[in-house]
Amino acid sequence: MALTALALNCSLKADASKESSTDAMIAVLADAFAKHDVTIAETIRVAAHDVKPGVSSDEGDGDEWPAIRKKILAADILIFGGPIWMGQIGSVAKRVLERLDAFLSETDDQGRMPSYSKVAVVAIVGNEDGAHWSSAQLFQSLNDVGFTIPAVAACYWVGEAMGSTDFKDLDETPEAVTKTAKMVAGNAAHLAQLLKNAPYPG
Repeated sequence: MALTALALNCSLKADASKESSTDAMIAVLADAFAKHDVTIAETIRVAAHDVKPGVSSDEGDGDEWPAIRKKILAADILIFGGPIWMGQIGSVAKRVLERLDAFLSETDDQGRMPSYSKVAVVAIVGNEDGAHWSSAQLFQSLNDVGFTIPAVAACYWVGEAMGSTDFKDLDETPEAVTKTAKMVAGNAAHLAQLLKNAPYPG
């Protein structure tokens, strides 16, 4: 059965026409996923949408989260991308996690959240320390709201502290990043296929 993935770009840049290092990292993962016949249905620049603060699936008039939520749940794999700011994952990513919190109260008759049997991986970029801490924040939060985290589920790049070179500015993708992306994609695709064929019983 074919697999699909949805990528969320939680860059702080709201203008989707502006280059984003998070987009560049998501692109590296997209290439790796393609080798496992996983199609990236779409990359959503979250800051370009009016995602209201809150912890429900619909915060009322003008809230664009319900449409994003629908796309997340239509995919087998979630690629959660974001930048490091002040040593931790950025505020847009945290807004998304808060909205996903609604899954806790949206269980079916077997106690399964809408995200059950779906896999999540992360893509992180930054010019300072914090990749492991950001991954930890995302892994625990995503697991809390029902996503399954595979082995080697983070693809990241961190440049020189207080440096001026971003991931998108590199002439070529570092070998370590490419190698990690292959492992992330391979493990995620394998796990997603298993869960699609045999979902959690609840």
